[in-house]
Amino acid sequence: MPTPTTHLLYLHGFRSSPQSTKARMVSAHVQAHHPSLHWWCPQLPPSPAEAARLIQQGTADWPRESMAVMGSSLGGFYARWWALHTGCRAVLLNPAVHPARDLARHVGQQTSWHDPSERFDFSPAYVQELETLEANIERLAATRPATTQTQLAVIAKGDEVLDWREMLGFCAGGQVRLLEGGDHAISDFAEHLDAVMRFIDPV
Repeated sequence: MPTPTTHLLYLHGFRSSPQSTKARMVSAHVQAHHPSLHWWCPQLPPSPAEAARLIQQGTADWPRESMAVMGSSLGGFYARWWALHTGCRAVLLNPAVHPARDLARHVGQQTSWHDPSERFDFSPAYVQELETLEANIERLAATRPATTQTQLAVIAKGDEVLDWREMLGFCAGGQVRLLEGGDHAISDFAEHLDAVMRFIDPV
């Protein structure tokens, strides 16, 4: 019988925040239907290395056998990385596959989606940090492949930012909800939320 999930980490995407639509929807669902579940959705720093440290430090005392992670886009990439390190259950929502390649053209000053007055610099060094994490994922995935019990991906063929075929390869081994249309934001996420949460906490 699966172990009940006690802790859930949500990781937002590039230029996003805990105020993203999906993050707020999951938070509200947890409060309404899983009130005993410990929920954490941190604001991730622009530096991937710093984001990784924040994730590690913030979940250092979480029980690995009963924690889960969910992430969207770049947050899905981080979620895959952290799930491989911890062995926890993971949900990947249109996850970034090669963020070092794709975000290289975004080097420079950026603004937050949810507060355009918030600006940050995306440094060339951050691309190198992503390359390091990508190599780390490849190495770990070779010895710890995903399974249908440990990983669920929601992938939209209509994603206008990421290639759904690359995402399928990235999520190999786990369960996949492949959407025929959709978009990068998974605007119909409400239709998938119950299934996602049943996977997170199947007990």
